[in-house]
Amino acid sequence: MGLRNQHITKETQYQYVNWPVVYFVAFLHSVAVIGIFQMFQCNWKTLLFNLIFLEYVQLGTMAGVHRLWSHRSYKASMPLQIFLAVAQTAARQNPIYTWVRDHRVHHKYVDTDADPHDARRGFFFTHLGWAFMPRLPQVIEKGEKIDLSDMRSNPVVMFQKRYYRWTTLVMCYVIPISICCWSWNESIIYAYFVTSLRYVISLNVTFLVNSAAHLWGNKPYDVNINPAQNLGVTLLTMGEGFHNYHHVFPHDYRTSEFGIRFNLTTAFIDLMSLLGLASNLKKVSKETVLARRSRTGDLMSAASG
Repeated sequence: MGLRNQHITKETQYQYVNWPVVYFVAFLHSVAVIGIFQMFQCNWKTLLFNLIFLEYVQLGTMAGVHRLWSHRSYKASMPLQIFLAVAQTAARQNPIYTWVRDHRVHHKYVDTDADPHDARRGFFFTHLGWAFMPRLPQVIEKGEKIDLSDMRSNPVVMFQKRYYRWTTLVMCYVIPISICCWSWNESIIYAYFVTSLRYVISLNVTFLVNSAAHLWGNKPYDVNINPAQNLGVTLLTMGEGFHNYHHVFPHDYRTSEFGIRFNLTTAFIDLMSLLGLASNLKKVSKETVLARRSRTGDLMSAASG
């Protein structure tokens, strides 16, 4: 790590706010607000397309970079990896390689100074604030030591990393806008604003897993950690809000003991398995779950959950 960021502490971090990033995020959200009004005036096909595309990019994040690449909770065939990598590129939330590094550090050092989005610092920091300022030296140090050998040996991940800068713009904006304009003669203005709204929604939905699901909810599996079961986040993220379970059993591909209930990502992976495109789906046994509940869980939450 050398001298990089060594002088930065939690107390001084706010002195180094990256204002261009703040302005850019503010601009994105302002455009999204305009998109809310434009969605009532655009062609209904534009709205439907962006709703479907939103679910597609969510799969790239939840089934792809999260459950597949970060946690290796199942194996995916090359066609499925490409499908999910394209979706994750369209999500525009950093390359798979970077996302995996940060997420593995987050799990290993959750809610400590080494966590990139430490929830102990409040909702705003863990939702968006962490992206506005330089990282603490602890975050950088642990990130440099995390094992990413599997990512470096994955041709899909490394191809995406190499060409991410331009392909993400094409997948997130150019192709969706072009489809709307060429397929049903949508106005480029409407297409742009609704597409921007879709992008901002997908960003904030993902960030809610870091923020809301670390601050509010019950803890039937481990009362000693911040991650919690949050039904609202679960519904918005296609199943990622069972967060107390997920941090206790991170390698379970379902992220929950309840199968496909409120969990469309698990249903998708199950379907891919039936089609022969996914394999080695990792599960935690019911006995292990019950034993952990009785040992560290909130028994009242477990009884109601």
